[in-house]
Amino acid sequence: MRSRTGRGPVPLPGEACTGGLDGRRRLALIAGVSALVLLSVAGVAAAGAFTGRGLTGTGAYRVRSLAAPSRPAGPSARHRPGSSRAETDRTSCASVGHIGDSLSVGMVSAEALPDPAQRLAAQYHDVGVRLVRIDASGGRSIVEQLPGQLNGYRVAIGWYQAGFRGCWVFALGTNDAANVAVGSPVSLAARIREMMDAAHGEPVMWVNAETDVGSGPWSENNMRLWNNDLVAACAAYPNMRVFNWAAMVRPGWHLQDGIHYTSAGYAIRAQAIARALAMAFPANGQRSACVVR
Repeated sequence: MRSRTGRGPVPLPGEACTGGLDGRRRLALIAGVSALVLLSVAGVAAAGAFTGRGLTGTGAYRVRSLAAPSRPAGPSARHRPGSSRAETDRTSCASVGHIGDSLSVGMVSAEALPDPAQRLAAQYHDVGVRLVRIDASGGRSIVEQLPGQLNGYRVAIGWYQAGFRGCWVFALGTNDAANVAVGSPVSLAARIREMMDAAHGEPVMWVNAETDVGSGPWSENNMRLWNNDLVAACAAYPNMRVFNWAAMVRPGWHLQDGIHYTSAGYAIRAQAIARALAMAFPANGQRSACVVR
């Protein structure tokens, strides 16, 4: 892919980054991460933290072709005894490719979520997805790249060229909004177009961005600009939906950096994304509005 930026990505707290940043801002990926940050954008501690799935690239977790586990018969634990899961609680997406940044790393990490049932893949399976692919990498954006990392666009293109067909979930934008805020010439709208082109018309659900940061590249205001462009893009892409995660977040879900989440926050986020997918592309085939709440 052609190079379209004149500067490197902006690192979130706890990241190492190249691209001309002052050495004082280059933080270790794992060692030296503040104790206040349970999960830095670099991911979690070691390659073995996610059983059977190594830590790859720059703190990336990759879950490929993870089939739905067999489940005992009976109602879901999240429903009243004797009730059945409504068709609208399940998705028509048999396969899902999820591409995310550090805010997705937290949803697949055994360190953040020791109970496998709370992690993202299990939540997708619970709404009817049979095959899940997840690539989550700390500091990821759509355009810029950290050393040893693929950006979101390249991951999507690689999966498509390798034969993946299904629904896409793009949990990206936090770092893109920050990179544009500090001067990237690639606009927010252009970044969205890149990912939509990579999806080749397949169903796409974006998870919008949210922080509890008052100023700087990752400010809440910059996230709102990104979210507004996501909604505006829906007019050009009938296959696109936007999950309004930003409207759902509550005080106390964030760590002190105002960007990453507590374990409880990641558990809620994983479940919410899966449920939003079922609303965006329901099993009953009904068309949803652009914004999923």
